[in-house]
Amino acid sequence: MFCVECGKEKEIYKNGECIECYVKSHSFTEAPEIIHLPICTNCGNFKYKNTWIDQLLNDVLIRIIRNTFKIKKELKKIDINPVCKETQKGYDCFVYISGLIDKTEVTEKHNLEVRLKKTVCDVCSKRFGGYHEAIIQIRTDDRKLSNEEKENIIQNVINQTQNMQSKGNRSLFITDIKKEHGGITFFISDNQAAETILKKIEGEYGGNTKKSSKNIGMKDSKQIYRMTYLLRLPNYKKDDYIKFENNYYKINSVNSNNVKLLNLSNWEEESVSPKKLESIKTLADKEKIKEMIIVSQTKDEIQLMDTETYNTIQIKKPKKIELKYDKINVINIKSQFFLIPKKTKSNK
Repeated sequence: MFCVECGKEKEIYKNGECIECYVKSHSFTEAPEIIHLPICTNCGNFKYKNTWIDQLLNDVLIRIIRNTFKIKKELKKIDINPVCKETQKGYDCFVYISGLIDKTEVTEKHNLEVRLKKTVCDVCSKRFGGYHEAIIQIRTDDRKLSNEEKENIIQNVINQTQNMQSKGNRSLFITDIKKEHGGITFFISDNQAAETILKKIEGEYGGNTKKSSKNIGMKDSKQIYRMTYLLRLPNYKKDDYIKFENNYYKINSVNSNNVKLLNLSNWEEESVSPKKLESIKTLADKEKIKEMIIVSQTKDEIQLMDTETYNTIQIKKPKKIELKYDKINVINIKSQFFLIPKKTKSNK
Protein backbone atom coordinates (compact mmCIF):
# COMPACT_ATOMS: atom_id res chain seq x y z
CA MET A 1 0.00 0.00 0.00
CA PHE A 2 1.02 3.58 -0.60
CA CYS A 3 1.53 6.10 2.22
CA VAL A 4 -0.83 9.09 1.86
CA GLU A 5 1.96 11.45 3.01
CA CYS A 6 5.12 10.39 1.21
CA GLY A 7 3.45 8.41 -1.61
CA LYS A 8 5.84 5.53 -1.21
CA GLU A 9 4.76 1.94 -1.17
CA LYS A 10 5.26 0.98 2.46
CA GLU A 11 3.60 -0.85 5.29
CA ILE A 12 0.89 1.39 6.65
CA TYR A 13 1.03 2.05 10.40
CA LYS A 14 -2.05 4.19 11.06
CA ASN A 15 -4.39 6.66 9.30
CA GLY A 16 -2.97 5.70 5.91
CA GLU A 17 0.53 6.77 6.93
CA CYS A 18 3.73 4.77 7.17
CA ILE A 19 5.45 4.79 10.56
CA GLU A 20 8.06 7.37 9.47
CA CYS A 21 5.44 9.87 8.28
CA TYR A 22 3.16 9.19 11.24
CA VAL A 23 5.98 10.02 13.68
CA LYS A 24 6.83 13.23 11.80
CA SER A 25 3.24 14.47 11.67
CA HIS A 26 2.27 13.80 15.25
CA SER A 27 3.31 15.02 18.68
CA PHE A 28 3.28 12.51 21.52
CA THR A 29 4.02 14.74 24.51
CA GLU A 30 2.71 18.02 25.91
CA ALA A 31 4.42 20.05 28.62
CA PRO A 32 3.75 23.22 30.64
CA GLU A 33 6.10 26.13 30.18
CA ILE A 34 6.55 26.78 33.92
CA ILE A 35 6.36 24.67 37.05
CA HIS A 36 6.66 25.92 40.64
CA LEU A 37 8.73 23.77 42.95
CA PRO A 38 8.95 24.42 46.72
CA ILE A 39 12.41 23.92 48.21
CA CYS A 40 13.46 23.95 51.88
CA THR A 41 16.13 26.59 52.37
CA ASN A 42 17.61 24.61 55.26
CA CYS A 43 17.85 20.95 54.17
CA GLY A 44 17.41 21.41 50.40
CA ASN A 45 14.52 18.95 50.11
CA PHE A 46 11.87 19.50 47.42
CA LYS A 47 8.11 19.32 47.94
CA TYR A 48 5.87 17.46 45.51
CA LYS A 49 2.23 16.51 46.13
CA ASN A 50 2.40 17.53 49.80
CA THR A 51 5.44 15.28 50.35
CA TRP A 52 8.96 16.50 50.99
CA ILE A 53 11.49 14.56 48.92
CA ASP A 54 15.19 14.12 49.66
CA GLN A 55 16.35 13.71 46.05
CA LEU A 56 18.45 15.48 43.44
CA LEU A 57 16.69 18.05 41.26
CA ASN A 58 16.81 15.86 38.14
CA ASP A 59 15.24 12.93 39.98
CA VAL A 60 12.46 15.14 41.34
CA LEU A 61 11.82 16.61 37.89
CA ILE A 62 11.55 13.16 36.35
CA ARG A 63 8.87 12.27 38.92
CA ILE A 64 7.00 15.51 38.19
CA ILE A 65 7.26 15.07 34.43
CA ARG A 66 5.95 11.50 34.54
CA ASN A 67 2.94 12.61 36.57
CA THR A 68 2.11 16.04 35.07
CA PHE A 69 3.23 16.03 31.42
CA LYS A 70 0.77 14.60 28.91
CA ILE A 71 2.43 11.56 27.34
CA LYS A 72 0.37 9.50 24.91
CA LYS A 73 -0.04 5.84 25.79
CA GLU A 74 1.20 4.67 22.40
CA LEU A 75 4.69 5.95 23.28
CA LYS A 76 6.42 2.99 24.93
CA LYS A 77 9.67 2.48 26.89
CA ILE A 78 9.77 6.13 27.92
CA ASP A 79 13.01 7.79 28.99
CA ILE A 80 13.06 11.31 30.46
CA ASN A 81 16.21 13.43 30.56
CA PRO A 82 16.07 16.99 31.94
CA VAL A 83 19.10 19.21 31.30
CA CYS A 84 18.98 22.30 33.52
CA LYS A 85 20.86 25.54 33.98
CA GLU A 86 20.56 27.54 37.21
CA THR A 87 19.01 31.02 37.06
CA GLN A 88 18.10 33.69 39.62
CA LYS A 89 14.57 32.35 39.94
CA GLY A 90 15.39 28.66 39.67
CA TYR A 91 16.33 26.69 36.56
CA ASP A 92 15.88 26.83 32.80
CA CYS A 93 15.61 23.28 31.48
CA PHE A 94 15.47 21.35 28.27
CA VAL A 95 13.39 18.23 28.81
CA TYR A 96 14.04 15.38 26.36
CA ILE A 97 11.37 12.68 26.31
CA SER A 98 12.26 9.59 24.30
CA GLY A 99 10.35 6.42 23.55
CA LEU A 100 9.24 3.98 20.88
CA ILE A 101 6.31 4.16 18.51
CA ASP A 102 6.06 0.64 17.21
CA LYS A 103 9.82 0.04 16.74
CA THR A 104 10.70 3.60 15.77
CA GLU A 105 12.52 5.80 18.28
CA VAL A 106 11.01 9.20 19.00
CA THR A 107 12.55 12.11 20.94
CA GLU A 108 10.71 15.30 21.73
CA LYS A 109 12.19 18.40 23.35
CA HIS A 110 10.44 20.89 25.62
CA ASN A 111 11.56 24.16 27.21
CA LEU A 112 10.70 24.23 30.89
CA GLU A 113 11.20 26.96 33.48
CA VAL A 114 11.45 25.67 37.06
CA ARG A 115 10.68 28.42 39.54
CA LEU A 116 11.85 27.58 43.05
CA LYS A 117 9.62 28.61 45.94
CA LYS A 118 11.85 28.99 49.00
CA THR A 119 10.30 27.86 52.27
CA VAL A 120 11.02 25.70 55.31
CA CYS A 121 9.91 22.07 55.39
CA ASP A 122 7.87 20.56 58.22
CA VAL A 123 10.83 18.67 59.72
CA CYS A 124 13.17 21.67 59.76
CA SER A 125 10.40 23.81 61.22
CA LYS A 126 10.09 21.32 64.09
CA ARG A 127 13.85 21.15 64.50
CA PHE A 128 14.14 24.95 64.77
CA GLY A 129 11.32 24.92 67.32
CA GLY A 130 13.13 22.39 69.53
CA TYR A 131 10.52 19.69 68.93
CA HIS A 132 11.21 16.33 70.60
CA GLU A 133 9.10 13.35 71.59
CA ALA A 134 11.75 11.61 73.69
CA ILE A 135 14.59 12.39 76.08
CA ILE A 136 17.38 9.88 76.62
CA GLN A 137 19.46 10.45 79.75
CA ILE A 138 22.69 8.49 80.17
CA ARG A 139 23.89 8.55 83.77
CA THR A 140 26.11 6.73 86.26
CA ASP A 141 25.96 6.48 90.05
CA ASP A 142 29.38 6.18 91.70
CA ARG A 143 31.62 7.25 88.84
CA LYS A 144 31.90 9.80 86.06
CA LEU A 145 31.53 8.98 82.40
CA SER A 146 34.95 9.15 80.78
CA ASN A 147 35.40 11.46 77.79
CA GLU A 148 35.97 8.38 75.64
CA GLU A 149 32.66 6.86 76.79
CA LYS A 150 30.83 10.13 76.12
CA GLU A 151 32.23 10.46 72.61
CA ASN A 152 31.56 6.79 71.80
CA ILE A 153 27.96 6.98 73.03
CA ILE A 154 27.31 10.24 71.16
CA GLN A 155 28.73 8.77 67.95
CA ASN A 156 26.66 5.63 68.52
CA VAL A 157 23.43 7.68 68.71
CA ILE A 158 24.39 9.79 65.68
CA ASN A 159 25.21 6.69 63.60
CA GLN A 160 21.94 4.99 64.53
CA THR A 161 19.98 8.15 63.71
CA GLN A 162 21.66 8.56 60.32
CA ASN A 163 21.05 4.88 59.53
CA MET A 164 17.32 5.20 60.27
CA GLN A 165 17.14 8.45 58.28
CA SER A 166 18.76 6.74 55.28
CA LYS A 167 16.07 4.03 55.49
CA GLY A 168 13.29 6.58 55.14
CA ASN A 169 12.57 7.94 58.61
CA ARG A 170 12.56 11.55 57.49
CA SER A 171 10.87 12.82 60.68
CA LEU A 172 13.77 11.60 62.84
CA PHE A 173 16.40 14.07 64.00
CA ILE A 174 18.43 14.86 67.09
CA THR A 175 17.11 18.15 68.46
CA ASP A 176 19.94 18.64 70.94
CA ILE A 177 22.78 16.86 72.74
CA LYS A 178 23.86 18.09 76.17
CA LYS A 179 27.06 16.99 77.86
CA GLU A 180 26.30 17.46 81.51
CA HIS A 181 28.28 16.91 84.70
CA GLY A 182 26.32 13.74 85.42
CA GLY A 183 26.37 12.33 81.90
CA ILE A 184 24.73 12.96 78.50
CA THR A 185 21.18 13.93 77.50
CA PHE A 186 19.75 13.44 74.00
CA PHE A 187 16.57 15.11 72.74
CA ILE A 188 15.06 12.96 69.94
CA SER A 189 12.21 13.93 67.61
CA ASP A 190 10.71 10.43 67.23
CA ASN A 191 9.84 8.34 70.27
CA GLN A 192 9.78 4.95 68.55
CA ALA A 193 13.22 5.57 67.07
CA ALA A 194 14.49 6.81 70.46
CA GLU A 195 13.45 3.55 72.10
CA THR A 196 15.29 1.56 69.42
CA ILE A 197 18.41 3.70 69.92
CA LEU A 198 18.23 3.26 73.69
CA LYS A 199 17.94 -0.52 73.49
CA LYS A 200 21.09 -0.73 71.41
CA ILE A 201 23.04 1.47 73.85
CA GLU A 202 21.80 -0.61 76.79
CA GLY A 203 22.73 -3.78 74.91
CA GLU A 204 26.28 -2.54 74.33
CA TYR A 205 26.98 -0.81 77.65
CA GLY A 206 24.72 -2.61 80.11
CA GLY A 207 22.85 -0.84 82.87
CA ASN A 208 19.18 -0.42 83.83
CA THR A 209 16.53 1.79 82.24
CA LYS A 210 13.63 3.60 83.84
CA LYS A 211 11.04 5.51 81.84
CA SER A 212 8.33 8.09 82.43
CA SER A 213 5.84 9.86 80.16
CA LYS A 214 4.13 13.23 79.76
CA ASN A 215 1.17 14.07 77.51
CA ILE A 216 2.21 16.74 74.99
CA GLY A 217 -0.83 16.83 72.66
CA MET A 218 -2.24 15.20 69.53
CA LYS A 219 -0.64 13.87 66.35
CA ASP A 220 -2.64 12.23 63.54
CA SER A 221 -5.67 12.11 65.87
CA LYS A 222 -3.68 10.26 68.54
CA GLN A 223 -2.42 11.36 71.93
CA ILE A 224 1.33 11.97 71.91
CA TYR A 225 3.43 11.37 75.01
CA ARG A 226 6.92 12.69 75.55
CA MET A 227 8.97 9.84 76.95
CA THR A 228 11.96 10.26 79.23
CA TYR A 229 14.34 7.30 79.37
CA LEU A 230 16.93 7.20 82.14
CA LEU A 231 19.72 4.67 81.53
CA ARG A 232 22.06 4.20 84.47
CA LEU A 233 25.27 2.56 83.37
CA PRO A 234 27.13 0.13 85.65
CA ASN A 235 29.79 1.35 88.07
CA TYR A 236 32.35 -0.37 85.85
CA LYS A 237 33.20 -0.25 82.16
CA LYS A 238 35.25 -2.13 79.61
CA ASP A 239 39.00 -2.21 80.47
CA ASP A 240 38.37 -1.53 84.16
CA TYR A 241 40.01 -3.70 86.83
CA ILE A 242 38.01 -5.18 89.72
CA LYS A 243 38.17 -7.64 92.56
CA PHE A 244 35.45 -10.30 92.47
CA GLU A 245 35.20 -13.41 94.62
CA ASN A 246 38.77 -12.93 95.90
CA ASN A 247 40.27 -12.73 92.40
CA TYR A 248 41.43 -9.76 90.36
CA TYR A 249 39.94 -9.31 86.92
CA LYS A 250 40.14 -7.15 83.83
CA ILE A 251 36.74 -6.40 82.29
CA ASN A 252 36.95 -7.49 78.66
CA SER A 253 33.41 -6.57 77.58
CA VAL A 254 30.09 -5.36 78.97
CA ASN A 255 26.55 -5.77 77.69
CA SER A 256 23.06 -6.09 79.14
CA ASN A 257 23.23 -9.89 79.45
CA ASN A 258 26.72 -10.67 80.70
CA VAL A 259 30.11 -9.27 81.57
CA LYS A 260 33.24 -11.01 80.32
CA LEU A 261 36.09 -11.00 82.81
CA LEU A 262 39.73 -11.93 82.34
CA ASN A 263 41.17 -13.57 85.44
CA LEU A 264 44.58 -11.94 85.90
CA SER A 265 45.88 -14.95 87.84
CA ASN A 266 45.49 -17.44 84.99
CA TRP A 267 44.39 -15.40 81.92
CA GLU A 268 41.18 -17.41 81.68
CA GLU A 269 38.04 -15.62 80.54
CA GLU A 270 34.82 -15.96 82.56
CA SER A 271 31.25 -14.76 81.97
CA VAL A 272 29.34 -13.21 84.87
CA SER A 273 25.79 -11.90 85.20
CA PRO A 274 25.70 -8.09 85.60
CA LYS A 275 23.57 -8.55 88.72
CA LYS A 276 26.50 -10.19 90.50
CA LEU A 277 28.60 -7.08 89.90
CA GLU A 278 26.10 -4.44 91.01
CA SER A 279 28.06 -3.55 94.17
CA ILE A 280 31.51 -3.90 92.60
CA LYS A 281 33.95 -1.01 92.84
CA THR A 282 36.63 -0.50 90.22
CA LEU A 283 40.22 -0.58 91.45
CA ALA A 284 41.96 0.74 88.34
CA ASP A 285 41.43 1.43 84.66
CA LYS A 286 43.57 1.23 81.52
CA GLU A 287 45.20 4.57 82.39
CA LYS A 288 47.11 2.74 85.15
CA ILE A 289 48.70 0.27 82.75
CA LYS A 290 52.46 0.52 82.42
CA GLU A 291 54.67 -0.96 79.73
CA MET A 292 57.78 -2.70 81.09
CA ILE A 293 60.82 -4.34 79.52
CA ILE A 294 61.20 -8.12 79.76
CA VAL A 295 64.65 -8.78 81.24
CA SER A 296 64.48 -12.55 81.65
CA GLN A 297 61.97 -15.33 82.15
CA THR A 298 61.55 -18.93 83.23
CA LYS A 299 58.52 -21.18 82.82
CA ASP A 300 56.98 -19.84 86.00
CA GLU A 301 58.35 -16.32 86.48
CA ILE A 302 59.35 -13.23 84.57
CA GLN A 303 61.70 -10.39 85.47
CA LEU A 304 60.70 -6.92 84.31
CA MET A 305 62.33 -3.49 84.30
CA ASP A 306 60.54 -0.16 84.67
CA THR A 307 61.35 2.02 81.62
CA GLU A 308 61.41 5.17 83.77
CA THR A 309 63.03 4.17 87.07
CA TYR A 310 64.96 1.13 85.78
CA ASN A 311 63.82 -0.77 88.86
CA THR A 312 63.23 -4.48 88.34
CA ILE A 313 60.45 -6.70 89.65
CA GLN A 314 59.83 -10.45 89.64
CA ILE A 315 56.28 -11.61 88.74
CA LYS A 316 54.77 -15.07 88.66
CA LYS A 317 53.43 -15.94 85.22
CA PRO A 318 49.71 -16.66 84.91
CA LYS A 319 50.56 -19.53 82.57
CA LYS A 320 53.64 -21.58 81.82
CA ILE A 321 54.26 -19.95 78.47
CA GLU A 322 57.16 -18.19 76.83
CA LEU A 323 56.45 -14.55 76.10
CA LYS A 324 58.02 -13.88 72.73
CA TYR A 325 58.30 -10.11 72.79
CA ASP A 326 60.53 -7.48 74.39
CA LYS A 327 57.92 -5.53 76.36
CA ILE A 328 54.66 -6.30 78.13
CA ASN A 329 51.91 -4.33 79.85
CA VAL A 330 51.69 -4.50 83.64
CA ILE A 331 49.19 -3.12 86.14
CA ASN A 332 49.71 -2.55 89.83
CA ILE A 333 46.61 -3.24 91.92
CA LYS A 334 47.01 -2.77 95.66
CA SER A 335 50.77 -3.41 95.46
CA GLN A 336 50.27 -6.56 93.37
CA PHE A 337 51.64 -6.62 89.85
CA PHE A 338 49.75 -8.44 87.10
CA LEU A 339 50.71 -9.12 83.49
CA ILE A 340 48.24 -7.99 80.84
CA PRO A 341 48.11 -10.14 77.68
CA LYS A 342 48.55 -8.32 74.40
CA LYS A 343 45.44 -10.00 73.00
CA THR A 344 42.40 -11.58 74.61
CA LYS A 345 39.55 -13.66 73.27
CA SER A 346 37.30 -10.59 73.24
CA ASN A 347 39.45 -8.30 71.11
CA LYS A 348 41.05 -10.61 68.61
